[in-house]
Amino acid sequence: MHYAYLHTKYRENAVFWMACEDYFESMKRRILVILGHPRSASLCSALATQYAEAAESAGAEVRVLRLGEMDFDPVLRDGFGGAQSLEPALEEAKDSIEWCEQLVIVTPLWWGDSPALLKGFFDRVLLPGWAFKYDKGMPVKLLKGRRALVIATMDSPAWWYRLFHRRSLESTLGRATLGFCGIKTRFHRLYNVRSSKPAQREQWLAQIARLAKRDAQA
Repeated sequence: MHYAYLHTKYRENAVFWMACEDYFESMKRRILVILGHPRSASLCSALATQYAEAAESAGAEVRVLRLGEMDFDPVLRDGFGGAQSLEPALEEAKDSIEWCEQLVIVTPLWWGDSPALLKGFFDRVLLPGWAFKYDKGMPVKLLKGRRALVIATMDSPAWWYRLFHRRSLESTLGRATLGFCGIKTRFHRLYNVRSSKPAQREQWLAQIARLAKRDAQA
């Protein structure tokens, strides 16, 4: 009788703690890190890795897409009117965007904008009917409820980016791309990369780790 009672209580407690584990697992912030630099041996790659590891250690669930290692055609061959099938890598990327609560995009500034690989990725993935649609001629944002952090590296100083580039990434990537689909975006910029010293880069990596921990616990 005593054994049966203890066995029943054990099972009840096991079910309770399993339910608690499932609950806390579901409470983890879901973060998708996208590396927009095509080279794995780059400052952007190091920043992406640092963010992912720090966020995971702070309790977030993290997925990472390294676009330079993915097998897909970055050219939208026939525009939105064509029938260009998504490669398996892009299907998985779509699933990850749907899954995540926050995107973290790590990209350099090339010719005043993001690399062609990153732009091509969004051309192929952010398709009408999934990322946005039109209703009576007005755009409807279908990816609302998500937010994004863009970590941007550039060789130019801050004043040049603001005065001559007119904060170009905020316009093209922030408002015209992610914002058009309903994703609220903030930016963290790292300037003067070409002339930076190892000590400065270590400081940047530490900054990114702090950002990741804050995001994971938000």
